[in-house]
Amino acid sequence: MAREILLSKKTEQGLRLDPRTKLLLIFIISIFVMGGTGGEAMGLIRLVLCTVPAILLLTSKQCAKAVGYIAVFSAFFAVQIYVLPHLTGILNFLVLFTTGFFCRILPSVAIAAYAVKTTTVSELISGMERIHMPKEVTIPLTVMFRFFPTVFQESEAISDAMKMRGIKLGGKKPSKILEYKLIPMITCSVKIGEELSAAAITRGLGAPVKRTNICQLKFSFADVVLILFCCFVVVWAIASPIISAGGILP
Repeated sequence: MAREILLSKKTEQGLRLDPRTKLLLIFIISIFVMGGTGGEAMGLIRLVLCTVPAILLLTSKQCAKAVGYIAVFSAFFAVQIYVLPHLTGILNFLVLFTTGFFCRILPSVAIAAYAVKTTTVSELISGMERIHMPKEVTIPLTVMFRFFPTVFQESEAISDAMKMRGIKLGGKKPSKILEYKLIPMITCSVKIGEELSAAAITRGLGAPVKRTNICQLKFSFADVVLILFCCFVVVWAIASPIISAGGILP
């Protein structure tokens, strides 16, 4: 299991945000980018929201992820802007669906990846307790928060072990891939779930008394700027249709 799961504080890497700010960004990007809320009035703001994950990934020194996100998103966005208008028929529909899907889903995936990589379980729990999130939500979320990253790490370790033994697609034992890959993954997933649940209980989650936390959370200047930006996005999404209906905006 990854060592950082048991840590209460990650190594300082670049810009650090409060976990509550990260949750707010995930919420805002999911609503206005992935959900498409606000319509055409949110066009420019939606594009700015799409750049936020790239900036945060760069500031947290995750350059490979940032470059990959920028390259893939830019490619799909360019196809949507410059290629799509020249297509017709079923090809137009397929390209529209593909580019629209990835342009909407990639920012949410990128900001979630940033949050998972830069937030410890202790910070997440402390942040959710500060906003008075019910324990019925906090406990499952904290377990799932580290479940998938740990499973991915175990999957990579199993793949490396398979390569060392010459088990790969097109190799001498292709029929053994399912056995050597699937069964260890199921076993590891069950074990990881049990360990994460035990870790949550050890931290006092679900206890009838108020628990303490060694994480000292506080909003920085960057948190304030991002929170104000999120508030502006919400206000603009609400006000722009009203202003347009009143004839103030063209």
